[in-house]
Amino acid sequence: MNLQNVMSKDVITLERDDSIERAAELMKKHNIGSIPVCHNEEVIGIITDRDIALRSVAEKQNNNLKVSDIMSSNPVCGSKDMDIHEASRLMSERQIRRLPVTENDKIVGIVALGDIAIEPKHEDEAGCALSGISQQNS
Repeated sequence: MNLQNVMSKDVITLERDDSIERAAELMKKHNIGSIPVCHNEEVIGIITDRDIALRSVAEKQNNNLKVSDIMSSNPVCGSKDMDIHEASRLMSERQIRRLPVTENDKIVGIVALGDIAIEPKHEDEAGCALSGISQQNS
């Protein structure tokens, strides 16, 4: 099974000049923990709630920071034709829980470990990927 079968197609994105306050507002509104940062629909970074907490709030930075000031650059992306097994392995190796999905360098979706776990035959695989992420973060 490929990522296009399990990915979310309604992806919330930010531009690099958006404020971190806007990022936090979108995360709250949509109940999500990360947002791809794009320039002309090309993924150039990703910002997480953890980035906001550690790189802004904990550093006592002001809320006028731009997303580009604290985002993780050069994010790992998958293609819509990528196999779920390959995506799970990649997510575990790179310690990421969400993978932007691109086609022709444009964002077309996002897949989370939870999206993979919904498929009963891939539940164990998602669990292994999460275990790999959790162990490496300890």
